[in-house]
This record gives sequence, structure tokens and C-alpha cells, in this order.
Amino acid sequence: MSSYSISEYPNVDEVYVKINKLMSQPPVNMPKAVLEEYIKKIETNCARSKVMTTEAQQYIPGGVQHNLAFNHPFPIVFNKADGAYLYDIDGNRYIDFIQAGGPTVLGSNPAVVREKCIELLNTCGPSTGLFHEYELKIAKLICDNIPSVDMFRMLNSGSESVIAAVRTARVITGKTKIIKVGGAYHGWMDQMVYGIRIPGSGRFESHGIPRAYTSHTQEVYPNDLGQLERTLMFNKVRGGTAAVILEPLGPESGTYPAQKSYNKGVRELCDKYGALMIFDEVVTAFRVGMSGAQGYFDVKPDLTVFGKVVAGGYPSAGGLGGKREYMEYLSAGLGGAKKKQSKVGGTMAANPLSCVAGYYTLLEIQKQDACVKAGRAGDRLNKGLLSILERYNLPFVAYNQGSICHLESAGTLFVKINYLKILSVMKEIKVRKQLMEEMGAAYMAEGLVTVAGNRIYTSMADTDEVIDDALDRFDRVFSKMKR
Repeated sequence: MSSYSISEYPNVDEVYVKINKLMSQPPVNMPKAVLEEYIKKIETNCARSKVMTTEAQQYIPGGVQHNLAFNHPFPIVFNKADGAYLYDIDGNRYIDFIQAGGPTVLGSNPAVVREKCIELLNTCGPSTGLFHEYELKIAKLICDNIPSVDMFRMLNSGSESVIAAVRTARVITGKTKIIKVGGAYHGWMDQMVYGIRIPGSGRFESHGIPRAYTSHTQEVYPNDLGQLERTLMFNKVRGGTAAVILEPLGPESGTYPAQKSYNKGVRELCDKYGALMIFDEVVTAFRVGMSGAQGYFDVKPDLTVFGKVVAGGYPSAGGLGGKREYMEYLSAGLGGAKKKQSKVGGTMAANPLSCVAGYYTLLEIQKQDACVKAGRAGDRLNKGLLSILERYNLPFVAYNQGSICHLESAGTLFVKINYLKILSVMKEIKVRKQLMEEMGAAYMAEGLVTVAGNRIYTSMADTDEVIDDALDRFDRVFSKMKR
């Protein structure tokens, strides 16, 4: 029996009631004087970061290479990661709740993994472009733990892996339509930049993408099995559906939480209408548990997309796994087990460094029962946040799915898209996005690094002392908020 980070699944109906209440009232603003105080603190304590990232804007679009690195009023430059903490170039220490976007369930830069990577670098180097023994070791380990995976093909990223999954589903079924749950982010390729972040947004963010590229992508609202069945039925008389792709916890890593029964409902509909089911477990695989979110929900998808943790926080983290009969379409070489092939590649995919890092990370997660420990930290943090919000009578929403914690203060992703009132919609998104950035700045000034100010990943390294320290810092921010 696998151990999971989720000790108790949140009451999803209650979560949405609270989110609707948050969205029904004006945003709770950070008082101007308080915000100015926090900005001044960041500018004073992070002077070297400001100089460096200001120069970076001359050479890097937006000044950073990754969206997670953006911070108001300027990005902070980090040069050390250790366990529960990050350190910037000015010598400031922060509690690390970003966890490299989720993969470091053990905590940042664990010594046991680092030592194995250094050993490999001393003997083989990071890449040869040829087969290495750890490609087999990590593939076997993943297949042994994930219920639906008979074979695993390692790739460079979650985005690449989604491309492979979608292409393979189309090869297998001979159909073209892909249905996704609106609001989910499945990478930045043309056909998936559709209905991202906000359900119902369709091509809202599809700038530079011809309509033909998204013409076979459809979205349905989270938790709406009726709409999903209607879409599958509509497609059936027009050629059918290749696949339904979804995040098992809900879009945006559970920002729109899925009802606990939702995944089984999707599985039944996929079987009924002859569509493949694709789980995007980029965040959840080996964070929810060694058997992934699919093990927790007891649902077997046809294909599973991996990312993040399969390289233990090291580069080239991604892959696709599934039933043998499906995965054989991805056979390497000119031949292959099938006449038709789903072409995938990447010189740096499954490089020795990534495979070694991923293999020993997964072994250590298993050995240390890290998912459960990280989940306990998430439970403690969420319980403390709920207490603080109640004390200050704030309408913010806090809940957790194990070690993935959610803290909604601005509700930016919950703005309803209405194309008939698009100007007012854009205005509301801008206002709420600004508030989200201001909250992120306040957290950073208090030594808390979060994902966009509304998502928090806990790790095994987050002891009770670390969590209690973090709660004190959150308390200082919320005590200054203005109703």
C-alpha cells in the first residue's frame, strides 16, 4: 500500500463557496504605506539583486528566463539552496516554498543526490548522446511504482512530454480532437495554449498562434462531467476524440480543485466514447505519492505525462509513460514495433546526469517516506493559515492537497471571461494581478518565497519549526491588510 501526502482530501464544494465569496467582493488591498515599507525593505536588503536584474533586462526579455523568477518590484537573485531555505546574493535567507516549481520533495539540493551527480560527472560527464545504464534504472523504477505505466520514455520537459502524449494519442486512435479541462497549463506549445489559467478563456492568450493550430483543441469546465460527455458525443458524430487530458488534482495543480470522484467519471466517459485518457502528472507524480495522483485516486490513465521530479530538480525533467501497446509507438530508431511511429526525440533527453539525479531522488523519496512528511508539513501550514485568516477576518481562501498548498488572496485566475464585456474583464484581471504581485512582494520581504503569491509547495525539509516560523511571517503580512 503506497503512502500519500494527502491525509484528508479538501471539501471541494466548500472551497468553491469560499472562492465565490472572495470574488463577489472588492479585493482586500495592501495599504499603500505598508506596501511602500515592504518595497523599501526589498530595495535596501536586496540591492545587489536590483543592480543585476536591472542589467539583465538589457539582455533577457523581461529580465528573467523563467516566469517563476519574476517578483515585484524586481526579481531576486538566488545563489544557494539548502533544504528548506534559499539564499540570495545579498546574504538574505528565505523559506523556500517554491521548491523549483515542485520537484524537490526532499528539500533543495539534497546531499545524497548531489554526491551521486558529482560522482557521475567525475567519470562520465553530463551527456554522451548514447545509452547509459541509469536510463534503464530510472525507467524500471518508474514502471514499478506507477500503476498504469508499463514503459517509460524520458524527455526534456513536461511541455515536450505533453506534445508526445497528444501526438501518440492521435497515432493510436486515428482521431484528432483533444479535450482539456479549462484553466490547466499543459505547456506552451501552439495546440495547448488554449483555455489556460482561466476556464472558458479559449484563445484568450493564443497570441502569435494561427487558429488552425488550436482548431482541434477543446476545453470543458472543471468538474463538469455533463459538459465533457456532451463534447465527446458531439465529436463522436464528427470523427471522434483522440484524448482527454487533465491534471488529476484539478487545473493549475489544484488551484481549481477536482472533486474526488471526478477522475473516475472521466475514465468512464473516455471508455464509453473510445477516447484515451491522459494524466498530466508533471507536478503530482512522486509528490502526491510514489504511485502518483493516479494511485491516490485509484484511476489508471492510458498515458501519463511526467516532469519536474523525474530528474530530481536537475535539468531535462520530463517523460511519457503508459501501456506497452501504446508506448511501442514511441520506439526509437528507423524501425520499431509498430508500422506507424510517434516521432519524439531530443539529444539531451535521458542524459546520464538527469537519469542519475532522478533515480536517486526517487529512491530517497521512497526510503524516507518523503511524500508523507511533506504532506504533514502542508497540513500544518494550512491549518495555521486558516487560523490566521479567521483571526483577522480576511476573506482569503486556504486549502491544501497534501504538500501542495493554495492561498488565494486576489483570485486573479477566477475572473469570469465574458467577451461581451471584455474591457471590464481586462480591467478586473489587471487589478487583481497587481494585488497578487503586491502580496508576493510582501511575502518576499518577510522571507517567504512562494509561487506567484498563491501556491506553496512544502517538502520533507519543512520541519515543525520551519512551518511555525513561516506562519509567524504570514501573520505579520495579514495583520497589516486593510478590509
